[in-house]
Formats: sequence, structure tokens, C-alpha cells
Amino acid sequence: MLKRKNVIIILLSILYSSFITIGTSFLITNSFELLEKKPYITVLVYILLVIHIFNIIKLIFDKLDNRDYKIIKFKKIKKLKIYKLFDKYPFRFSMIFMIICWLPYIISFYPVIMSPDPSYQIKQFFQIPNKYSNYSIMIDPNVTITNHHPVIHTLLLGTCTKIGVMINNVNLGLFIYSMIQIVILSSALSYTIKFLKENKIKNEYLILILLVYSLIPIFPFYSMSAVKDVIFTSLIIIYIIALYKLIKKNDIETKSIFKIIVLLILIILFRNNGIHTVILSFPLLLLIKNKKAYRLKLLSILLVVLIFNFSYNKIILPYFKITPTSIRETLSIPFQQTGRYVKYHSKEVTEEEKKSIDRVLEYDSLAKRYKPDISDPVKNKFNKYASKEDIKNYFITWFNQFKKHPKTYLEATIDNTYGYYYPLKMNWFIYHKFDDRITKDGFDYHYNKLNKSRDFLTRIGVVYPYLPILNVFVNIGFNVWIIIFMTFFLIYKKKYRELIFLSPSIVSILVCIASPVNSYFRYAMPYVFSLMLNLALFIKEANSND
Repeated sequence: MLKRKNVIIILLSILYSSFITIGTSFLITNSFELLEKKPYITVLVYILLVIHIFNIIKLIFDKLDNRDYKIIKFKKIKKLKIYKLFDKYPFRFSMIFMIICWLPYIISFYPVIMSPDPSYQIKQFFQIPNKYSNYSIMIDPNVTITNHHPVIHTLLLGTCTKIGVMINNVNLGLFIYSMIQIVILSSALSYTIKFLKENKIKNEYLILILLVYSLIPIFPFYSMSAVKDVIFTSLIIIYIIALYKLIKKNDIETKSIFKIIVLLILIILFRNNGIHTVILSFPLLLLIKNKKAYRLKLLSILLVVLIFNFSYNKIILPYFKITPTSIRETLSIPFQQTGRYVKYHSKEVTEEEKKSIDRVLEYDSLAKRYKPDISDPVKNKFNKYASKEDIKNYFITWFNQFKKHPKTYLEATIDNTYGYYYPLKMNWFIYHKFDDRITKDGFDYHYNKLNKSRDFLTRIGVVYPYLPILNVFVNIGFNVWIIIFMTFFLIYKKKYRELIFLSPSIVSILVCIASPVNSYFRYAMPYVFSLMLNLALFIKEANSND
């Protein structure tokens, strides 16, 4: 067991050290340049990092093995009436306490924090031409809603706005949306506390979790941000709990089957990549359950969900003339690689290659458009009329250029993703600025006059991710480190079935790596907001002898 333990710790040490050395080079030079200039120093620093990190991880492993860590004690607080209320009504108390703590944000940013995406969704709902309808060949030019953003979220946000238009108070309509979202998010977070209490997690930890949810500004800021990721994240949190229950139970009740199907369908509906979360996590349950009846129920659930997904995308949306997502949204990685290649090796691009790229991405401005952190400038010139033959020829060029400069392709991908596994890369954390996109189309959306309050809360929200130690709860890269650590420790303990409750977070990380933006917080929300739940379940399993 000791040999197994040391091997796993060594692998973790090598992985973390690689993240640090590569991430530092890309943070400073946007390439491997820092490592290549001084290879001997790089190797020496790398070895020292591995040794140092090995010792730290071994210490943590040993403490978890021996349960040698302190539990917070609240002896005086236990006598208070408020503590007894929390102990007796964990869900209701948590939700009320959370919303009270969020009130300064709710009042100051009334009616809602808008950003580009929800603004465009409202435009789509009201049949106003927008960039997303311009990016695609529309099934029906009179239907501006596309599935670039989840249709159900567009309809929810648009309906609330329409209510505001009908009562001549757009702000109130938008606030209705905010209240729906606040209730959904606070309910999901409060449910984690109730669930953990039912699973014998000590109140001291639960109070800490409640304080994290209530006081760290990321949570109230996003409760008021009208982005699709908030409701999706809430569903993922509930899904993690559902998976954990399924891991521990030997049977699925009939009423539970219906609830699980509804949950999986909602996950699919509220994020276009939700289907990836489902198909890369739920089928894992089939590997750990030997009972035939149990497996049949799992297969039935999966079959119903897959049939729904197919019907929704291939029958329901086309019936309502809703245009699917542009293919460009799935090609961020190769497009960034082509952009970087053209930027640094333009003299090697042949006329034939230029033509094949130009039919897809507008070649002449491609080098200038390329930005290491975000693929949108490259994607935005995607030719929506490009044929299958054009796409095929582009990928022939893409592959030929890869053979010439594979390192350039690797650098392009790392430069667009390293913030998801390197803790010192931090940006795009919160939305707070007033977005006037819908006001230009006649919607009377505006903030209230509490400018000083908004400025104060914004400063807290902007500064918080950079505070040492306290920022671990919201640091995108460090959250990935924690998830990797939990995964390796459970493997060391041979708790393979328990790994399944981490699978939604792991899939979320993979989705982030394939995403168009480096270290974009709202993409990382599913695994960041579920961190406290995952940690509590992990500690429970680490201490369990099952």
C-alpha cells in the first residue's frame, strides 16, 4: 500500500509541477520560450518543485489516512437559538440566511446584471436582428432565436422581459427573472447543506459552507447575473447529489426514476454541452452495479434522455424553425491553431493554403485577429456559407500545417487553456458593468441611483479573487488542482465507485479546456460552485472504511 501511495503522490507532484512551470512560461511569454531559453535552470527548478510538492502532498495524504486534522468547535455558538434553528431547519435557515446576506447585491444591482449574452438573448426573443442570427444561415429569417444559447433560457429571460414591457416596467420584468434565478441558486446551495447533514457531516463544517455561500461575493454577484450558466450550475449541484445517492443505493424507486429523468433533461436544456455531462458521467453507474434490475432502470433512464435529446434537436427545434448552433462553436481549438500558425509562419503559407483558409476564416485579417486568450475574434469571421467541401479542404490544410509546426499548435492550445489548471492566471471573474445593448433597442432597463453602493460591492468582487488563501474558493486553476487531488486520493483508496460523484466536475473541466476563452469564470462555475459539496463528500469517503 505504501508503494502504491508513493507512486500516486509522485504522479500528482509531476502533474502539479508541470502545471506550474508551463503555466509560468505562458503567463510571461505566451509560449514555451521561458523554458527553452534556460533549459538547465528549468530542469533544476522543476526537480525542486516536484520534491517540494511531493512532501506537501504526502503530508496531506498522511493526515487524511490517520484522520489527523482538527475539527472546528463551536461550543459557545451551540447554545444560541440561531444555531438550534440551523440544526433543526438546515434547508430553510440556510436559504433565508443566504438571501439576507445577498440583499446588498440584490438591492444595489436591481433589477439584474446584464452582459452581452443575455442582452442578445432578449433581442432574439423579440425578433430583433443580432450577431448570433447573423452568424448562422437561418432556417426562417423571421425567427431570430437560435440554439447558440439554450432556447429554454432565452424563453425564460425573454418572457420575464415581455411581462415588464406589458406592464410598462421593463426593470420589474427583469427583476422577476432575477428572483427566479436567486431562488433556484439559493435552493440548490441550501440543498447541499441539508443533504450533507443527512449524511452525518458535522454542523461545524456545514456552518463554514453556509458562510462561504453567503459571504463570498462570487455567489451573490452571479445570483444577479442573467447568464445561462447560473441555472445550469444549480442543476449540476443537484446532479452531483443525485449521483452520490445512486452510488450508495442498491435500488431506484419508481418516483426517483421520474425525478432523475427530469433532472437530466433540464441539464440538457439549460446548456448545449449538458448532453456531454450526462453521457460522460451517468453511464459510469452501469460499471459499478451488478444487479440486473438496477442496470435495466439505469439503461431505461439513459435511453429516455437520449431519445429526448435527439427529438429535441432534430424534430422539436426544426419544427419551430429554430436554427441550430453554428459549427464554428465546436472548432475553437483548430481555429486558434490556424490563427497562431498564420501569425508566426505566414511566409510558409502557400497560395493554395491561403485560399482554403480564406473560404472558412477570412485569411487577410486572421493574423491580426488572433488573440491567445480568446478564439472569438478568429471565429467571428467564420464564413457561414462555407460548404462541406470548404471545411474538408480547410482541415486538409490544417493537418498539413500541423505536420510542419506541431509545437505552434500545442502552444496555441495551451495559451488558450492554461488558466484552467494554472492558479496564477485570473481574469473575467464577475459581471458588474451596465450593459446598454437592449436600451439601444428601446427597452427601459437601468440601474437604480445607488452608485456608491454598487462601486463598493464591485471593488470587493474584483479584489476578492486576488486575496491570498481566501481566494481558494473561487480560484479557477486551484479548484482544478483540488478536484485532481480528490480523484487521485480516491484512486489510492481504491474507492472507484465514489469517483463517479466527481465526474460532472471533471467533465466541466474538459468542457472548459475545449472552450473559446481562457480562465473564464462562468465556464468554470459548475465545478467552482460545487467545490464545497465535493470536498465534504470527499472527506466523508476518505474517512470511510466501506
